[in-house]
Amino acid sequence: MALSYETMTPMQKAAVALVAFGPEVSAHVLKGMQENTLEQVTMEIANLRDVPAEIEEKVVSECHDIFMARQYISQGGVDFARQVLEKAVGTSKAKEIMSRLESSLQTHGFSLLKDIDPKQLTGFLQNEHPQTISLILTQLSSQQAAAVLSELSPELQAEVALRIATMEKIAPEILGEIERTLEGHFERTGGEVAASGGAKAIAEMLNLIDTTAEKNILQSIEAEDADLAADVKNMMFVFDDIVLLDDRSIQRLLKEVETKDLSLALKAASDEVKNKIFSNVSERVSVMIQEEMEFMGPTRLSDVEAAQGRVVEAVRRLEEEGQIIISGRGGKEDVIV
Repeated sequence: MALSYETMTPMQKAAVALVAFGPEVSAHVLKGMQENTLEQVTMEIANLRDVPAEIEEKVVSECHDIFMARQYISQGGVDFARQVLEKAVGTSKAKEIMSRLESSLQTHGFSLLKDIDPKQLTGFLQNEHPQTISLILTQLSSQQAAAVLSELSPELQAEVALRIATMEKIAPEILGEIERTLEGHFERTGGEVAASGGAKAIAEMLNLIDTTAEKNILQSIEAEDADLAADVKNMMFVFDDIVLLDDRSIQRLLKEVETKDLSLALKAASDEVKNKIFSNVSERVSVMIQEEMEFMGPTRLSDVEAAQGRVVEAVRRLEEEGQIIISGRGGKEDVIV
């Protein structure tokens, strides 16, 4: 199969770049790699066949962009790098470079926390400043961060959650200081970091946390900033998440939603969501909904999103009342029947 730049994995690109750089430069790069990464990239190099010149040129160009961006970050932080790149290559290209780079700016130092038991990690973090805890949680997976958040005291949960939800992007040097603190307690490693929190980050954690802790955190955020709390709630359950509802919950939801709203909401829904809905209504109702969708004709996206928002609001209300269950959401006091 011919090599395609668009479908290449990061490891394949690394292999192509190392071959292009030549043996002397590549040897220095390989020396600094972790053992598992070294094995993967050398395997990719071994499997490389003839690489078209245009693909090699694109890969090397991408590497150059990343190297320059990292240099700018080390000089003045993420925002400085973005500003310099925008002046150098334009807003669109700069955004593309920073997007690729930010997704890879996960420090090796924080990655060593991924295998630590949440209770043990909580014991280490609970006496730290809430801002420090918040920064560390943004570096963990949503599942691990949620587990740690669940173990904190209710007061600390609320404080940490609010700080994550209102967090801006953090410069690498700040997280570097935290990493050095971690290295004093765990095994040494290193790297560069850029972290950001925001409503989406805390929503992802709350989606996985137990219901009691979730309500405590949301109430505390709402007391501080009602608009922020609304943003978090909206991100915790989106319309496509309807597929997480069991059939009984879907049927309960449909009793609360007007057919017109449902038809409008489904106009831009995925096939998976449509199938979930249609499998829980009679054939007559299914036909009626589909006919109404067709009769609507072209519809403004804002109207569709508004209808989806009303359906999501009904889901949240029914869940709060305990009338429906969202798969994967629950707590320690759940009753299993």
